[in-house]
Amino acid sequence: MLKKKIVFLTLLIHFIDVSITKKILSHINKHGEGYVFTPVDLLSFGTPHSIGMALLRLERKKKIRRLAHGLYDLPKKHQTLGDLTPSPDVIAAALARRDCIQIQPSGAYAANLLRLSDQVPAKIIYLSNASPRIIKIGNQTIQFLKSSMRRMTTAGRISGLVFEALRYIGKKNTTEEKIDVLRELLSEQDRYQLNEDLKFAPIWMHKIIHSIVGAKKA
Repeated sequence: MLKKKIVFLTLLIHFIDVSITKKILSHINKHGEGYVFTPVDLLSFGTPHSIGMALLRLERKKKIRRLAHGLYDLPKKHQTLGDLTPSPDVIAAALARRDCIQIQPSGAYAANLLRLSDQVPAKIIYLSNASPRIIKIGNQTIQFLKSSMRRMTTAGRISGLVFEALRYIGKKNTTEEKIDVLRELLSEQDRYQLNEDLKFAPIWMHKIIHSIVGAKKA
């Protein structure tokens, strides 16, 4: 009798595990190629242990890819290059969801995102309101730097991105040509947000911001 109970419980656990794995795979596939996630994104499907075992099975079957400890993706595939590395923003967003933190692109990366610099930095920098850390994904290095509460006030908004890009470029190098780039790139709503958040920008930026939020050149 005891042996039958053990067999029954073993089969039941196996059935539950298989069911959880299928549900997780379905969830991942719905997000499509390029989806980056952590076990925290899957907590609605089971216990941390059962989710961990499901991810291990899916990784072994090459249904998903393990990028780093506790970080996975459903890789985008290229006909020639094979599995592609996810963009820094997608990776950073997954980590921000996991750790419940704010993040803000900074430095050369912020300038590059706004087309103010052609430089593609080897190290991608984000400001955050959490402890500093460095994540390495393949040849890509992502660094999180703890920042002040004031600088993080505009995190995730277009104004935060503009402020960080201008900090990187500096007052002397913010030419009329670069201001024109921002005028053309930013939508009316973006420029409204930039003006609303002017109080969080350093004083030296105020004149530049006023010029950016003015009417676009014909």
